[in-house]
Amino acid sequence: MLEILAVLSASAAAGMRIALPLLVIGLLQSEQLWSKVPLLSRIHPQVIVAVLVSWSLFEIFASKKLLGQRLLHAVQLFFSPIVGAILGLTVVQFTNMPRELSWLAGLVGGLLAFVLQLVQIGWFYRLRGLPLWLVFVQDVLCVFLVAFAFDAPRQGGLIALLMLWLAIRSSKQWYEIYYQKRRSRLQKSQLPQPPGD
Repeated sequence: MLEILAVLSASAAAGMRIALPLLVIGLLQSEQLWSKVPLLSRIHPQVIVAVLVSWSLFEIFASKKLLGQRLLHAVQLFFSPIVGAILGLTVVQFTNMPRELSWLAGLVGGLLAFVLQLVQIGWFYRLRGLPLWLVFVQDVLCVFLVAFAFDAPRQGGLIALLMLWLAIRSSKQWYEIYYQKRRSRLQKSQLPQPPGD
């Protein structure tokens, strides 16, 4: 059970940022760096450090501007399921979860990251840009979720489940708003038109 919560915790971080959680994993495993991270273990560590530090800085600074948020969402929507799956598989490497279930951890991690990213994009367009305080919370929460995945999986998993619950509530609320608008438009179109002069 704790292993599943750890997977959820790490994958939820990929629903907010893509390079920052991977960078944090490398820093937490200081001597091994990314040797147990799927795909990244095949790349030279100096190249990984350069790419992840550059993109993490871009994520942190670009997310504070409206145009930067728009650009980040376009990139993160594509890469968040991949990074979520990588983080889920990485957690399997460091826990007692059976290796036969690693595909399930990758699938759950990728789906959770994708769902959270979709909801984040939905809020971005609904609010016409995410507020600055929320962006700072995302940065901090992203780092803590990765750290919790290894040191406090229960707390990290509960935070991830809370985020998933909020995502489901948001999507339900958006559906109700959309349905009400559609119904009111339909009712207006069915009203009898006043006779012409």
